[in-house]
Amino acid sequence: MTARTRFCLVRHGETTWNVDRRIQGQVDIPLNDTGLAQAQATAQALLGERIDTIYGSDLGRAWVTAGRIAVPRGLPVMPEPALRERHYGGFQRLTYAEARSQHPEAFARFEAREPGAGFPGRGGESLETFDARVWAFVESLRRRHTGQTVLLVTHGGVLDIVARRVRGLGLVCARDFDIANCALNWVSHDESGWRVERWGDVSHLDGALDELPV
Repeated sequence: MTARTRFCLVRHGETTWNVDRRIQGQVDIPLNDTGLAQAQATAQALLGERIDTIYGSDLGRAWVTAGRIAVPRGLPVMPEPALRERHYGGFQRLTYAEARSQHPEAFARFEAREPGAGFPGRGGESLETFDARVWAFVESLRRRHTGQTVLLVTHGGVLDIVARRVRGLGLVCARDFDIANCALNWVSHDESGWRVERWGDVSHLDGALDELPV
């Protein structure tokens, strides 16, 4: 029998760019006061859970969130660039409305979730490239930490990929699940495969944004 491996995935706390619906991507934006409070609340909510290892995106908003969770547990956070948000090329720093207005054709492909579509400007990742990056890393952790419970503190795009992979959804279909700041999202793997245990738990928070496109 294969041991059950559990993952708790947490999107970083709120930033001012989340409030403004401004596309962060890999721009390093700090948490706002609400985000810091959310990170602290999440740390408290997880104190009763077994967590063996913590990995965090090395972008500040996720790294600080992970640190708030890790400190009371006495665990280190392992910095992991593979957990960074998707790079949105020239869309980064724009609001969604600005991206639509300034780059209508590229935005239409983005909104349609075309797997191979890129972005104007430099550094953008197609959805299929981003998916491959994220899922390869998650699968590597599953093999490395069999039977353990792993906390991943990361970004909305990463959670989107994991939820789709675990549920067997395609990259193109519209999102039907929440990706709120600092929600608790539990998935696991055993001999029967992947499953969602609990998703979008915000019971420990006084409200949380999910401003991402569906």
